Order: sequence, then structure tokens, then C-alpha cells
Amino acid sequence: MIIILNSEISDSQLEDLINHVEKAGMQTHLSKGTFRTIVGLIGDESKVSGDQLRTFPGVEDVVPVLPPYKLASLEAHPQPSIVNVAGVAVGGSNLAMIAGPCSVETEERMHSIARSIKAAGANILRGGAYKPRTSPYSFQGLGPEGLEFLRDAGREVGLPTVTEITDVRNIDITAEHADVLQVGARNMQNFVLLRELGRIKRPILLKRGMSATIEDLLMSAEYVLSQGNPDVILCERGIKGFDTITRNVYDVAAVPAVKTLSHLPIIVDPSHATGKPDLIPQCAYAGIAAGPDAEHIEVHD
Repeated sequence: MIIILNSEISDSQLEDLINHVEKAGMQTHLSKGTFRTIVGLIGDESKVSGDQLRTFPGVEDVVPVLPPYKLASLEAHPQPSIVNVAGVAVGGSNLAMIAGPCSVETEERMHSIARSIKAAGANILRGGAYKPRTSPYSFQGLGPEGLEFLRDAGREVGLPTVTEITDVRNIDITAEHADVLQVGARNMQNFVLLRELGRIKRPILLKRGMSATIEDLLMSAEYVLSQGNPDVILCERGIKGFDTITRNVYDVAAVPAVKTLSHLPIIVDPSHATGKPDLIPQCAYAGIAAGPDAEHIEVHD
């Protein structure tokens, strides 16, 4: 449930309310919006009474939250969230552009591509240092060296960076080098990893799993949000279908659908969705028409 507060509530009254709820074994999540402030409750709601909470000074109403993704829901946060990526806004009225190679390969190539995408108008640089491949014999990424190449290229051209995180053991070093940590489709339901990412102070780019529903995606975001990290960006990158002409089914309908359910920003990735360079431009336009907060394009020289 969520507790809607009136504008006249004092700090001491808010503290009394939160103490009461937390003593009952619930977690609280304070969200201050432009028009109203709410307190989201996480836990066994049978331990608190909505009628009793309404008697507290400063409480305007108590509303049950029906979706299981309580913190990700619009009910918990009526205004769309904007994630600040080192000065680049993802969300709101902005359309961010994320671009870069699938994998960081060499220092020279990373810098060359970074200069090219900056000149073309991108404002976030991406590149993979750790790559979860289908085959164990495929290139798995440069690891820490790749993180350094990506960081240095971003600094040279003045762009924040995003890279994929695949293992909880690499969180600290990845967060030291990158501005955004990406959870790939294969790890969307790696709940141990998601919980740990919820405890760091870095935006998380969460890609939809290959066979995941929209609710599955939002529930995975809930794992990160529930640990205190509010900066989650969702990504539609295609889901598995039966046709082999395209790599995946590019579900652009997920973008407006998510916006009716959640306050979190959502972006589109036509590169992974289609898997074919000649299909990306048209699908990028289709993605923009659906109203995302950013585009994610793979670029190589």
C-alpha cells in the first residue's frame, strides 16, 4: 500500500509515521513528487491497518497498490522518473542516444568509434568489457582492460559510459569505470545480481529477457528498487519468436504499455532486436514513434 501525505505534514510527524510502520516490520520508501509526497510500504501489509494510518497527522489517504511491482508502479510514483546519467537525462521530454560497439576490442578502435558517435549526436557511449556468450569458445570480452579503454574513450569525448555487468564479483570495478551498469537479457532474472545492484549508487539499465513478459521485467526492476537504488532504466530489446528472418520479435508495443504501468524510463534497442544492420534504421524510427526515453544503437567501424 501507499500512504499519501498532505503538503502540511511536518518532519516530526513524518518521522512518527515511518517509525510506526517500520516497528510493524514493514520497509518504507519515501517519494517526493511535484504535486504530492507518498510513502510506499513493502512487506506483509496485514501487519498495519489502513484505517489506523489515516488517523496520523499529515496523512491524506491510504491506498492499496494492486500490482506486485509496488515501487515500479505508477500508483507508487505518479510522475515519470528521470534518471540522471552524469548530466544526461534519460526520461522526461528528452530523447537520449546510446551508441557504441558490442564489445570493446582495442584501445584505438574504442577511441575512434567514440569520436564518431559523438560527432553523429550520441550522448552516451556504450561498450562491453564482459560478454556473456552463447558459446564458451566465443570472445568473452577484455574484462578490466576493456573497462579502462571504455572509460578513457568516454573521457576523451566527454560522454558518460554504459557497460554490461554479468557477475556480482565484478560490480565494484565496473562501477568505478562506468556511469551506468547494464543487466543483459540473460541476467534479467539473476536476482542475486539485481539485489546487489540495488545497493550501489549507479543507474542500472535493465534489458528485457528473451522470453520475459512485461510484468517479469517490472518485477526484476523491483528487486533493484527494493534495495534502495531508484535509478532503473528499462530496455525493450526484442523477445524470442519463431521466425528466423529477424533475430528477435521487436516488441515496440511494450514501450507505451510500460508507460501505462510504471514511472520508470524505458528505451529501445533495435540493434539486438533485429540483428541485421539494414533493418536497424527503420526499426529505430518505429521505436521512436512508440515514445521511448532513449535509443540504443550498436555501432562499429
